Amino acid sequence: MTYIAGSYTTKFGELWERDLRSLGIEAIEGALKDANIELKDIDALYVANMAASRLSGQDHIGSLIASELGIDVPAYHIESACASGGVAVRLGHLDILSGESKNILVLGVEKMTDISNSGVTAALSGASDEEWEAFYGATFPSLYAMIAREHMRKFGTTREQLALCSVKNHAFGSKNPHAQFPFEITTEQVLDASPVADPLGLLDCSPISDGASAIVLSKEKKSDVKIISSAQAQDTISLHKRNDITELTATVKAANKAFHSAGLNRNNIDIVELHDCFSIAEILAYEDLGFAKKGEGGKLIESGKTGPGGSLPVNTSGGLKACGHPVGATGVKQIAELASQLSGSAGARQISKNLKYGLAHNVGGSGGTAVVHILAKVG
Repeated sequence: MTYIAGSYTTKFGELWERDLRSLGIEAIEGALKDANIELKDIDALYVANMAASRLSGQDHIGSLIASELGIDVPAYHIESACASGGVAVRLGHLDILSGESKNILVLGVEKMTDISNSGVTAALSGASDEEWEAFYGATFPSLYAMIAREHMRKFGTTREQLALCSVKNHAFGSKNPHAQFPFEITTEQVLDASPVADPLGLLDCSPISDGASAIVLSKEKKSDVKIISSAQAQDTISLHKRNDITELTATVKAANKAFHSAGLNRNNIDIVELHDCFSIAEILAYEDLGFAKKGEGGKLIESGKTGPGGSLPVNTSGGLKACGHPVGATGVKQIAELASQLSGSAGARQISKNLKYGLAHNVGGSGGTAVVHILAKVG
C-alpha cells in the first residue's frame, strides 16, 4: 500500500528571483514538514524534470538535489516530457510496492523563464518528433491546433466550448494562492485573445512557468489518502503515424488499466486533475478518460458538470492553464492537489468534505506518454 504522507507546492509563475535548486528544496522541505517525516527516514529520491539541460544548463538532477539535501540515498532523474511528474510518482509508488523502500520523496521541478521564449519553445519541442514535426516548425500549439480543427470538423466542437475550459480553470484557479494566474476570465476574453495557432488563442494555452511540487510516499499509514491504482501507456510520438488524431490512445489505455486495477468505474470518481496544456486537450481528456462519449467532450464542459458546483469538478488547482505548467512539476502537483482535496485540507478551494476517489491524468508531448493515477481516501 502506498500512502501520500505529505505534500507541498511552491508558487507557480515567472519567478525571476528563484533558481532550480531553491524551488526544489522549498517543495521538499514543505512536503517533509507536512508529512512529519525527517529527511533521515527517506529511502529514495525521484526527481521529475524535463529540460534543465536546455533551460538551466544542468544535468544530473537527481544527484544535484540529493547533494543540496545532504543525503546519499538512491536518487533518480525522471524525464518523460510533460508527463515526467506522473511517471516519477508511478515509479516511486512501484518502489514502495516492491518492498525496497518505506518512505520516498518525489519532486517535480522546472525553471523555464531564464531563457528567451524562442529558447523555451525549442526546448519543449524536444518532446515532439524532431525529424517529422519540430524540424518543420510544428510547435505544440500548432500540433494541438491541428487536433482541435479535426475535432471541430468531425464532431462539431465549437470555439466557445474550447473557451469554456479556460474560463472554468481560471474560476478554480482564482482560489489557489499558488496559481500563476489566480483570477477569473470571461468567454469573451478567451475568444478575443491574440491568436496563437488557429483556432487556439493565447488564453487557450498554458503558460511558461517556474515552480516545484513534492510529495512523500510512505508504506506506513501516515495519512488517509493512498494510491490505489497507477497505469502508464505509450503511443506514437508524432501525430502523422496515428489513425485518429482526435484520440490520445495512450490516455485511453492508461485509464482503462487504472480503472480495471482499482476495481472502479467512472461514476466512482469524485474529482479529477487532468492535463489541459491546451483547451482542446481538456476536451480530449474528458472523452479519452471515459467521462464523455467520443465527440461529446464539448457538451460536457457546456453542461457545467466539471466546473464549480458541478458533480465532477475538474482541475480545482486551476489546471495547467491557470495554476501554471512548470512541465516537470505538473504531474506531481496534480497528486498533491488531489491529496489535499481528499484529506479536506484544500482551504478556500475545498470542493467537499465527502470526497472519496480522485483521478490524476498527466500527458507527455501530444500524447506519446500518458499516466493515470487513482487515489482514495481511507478510514
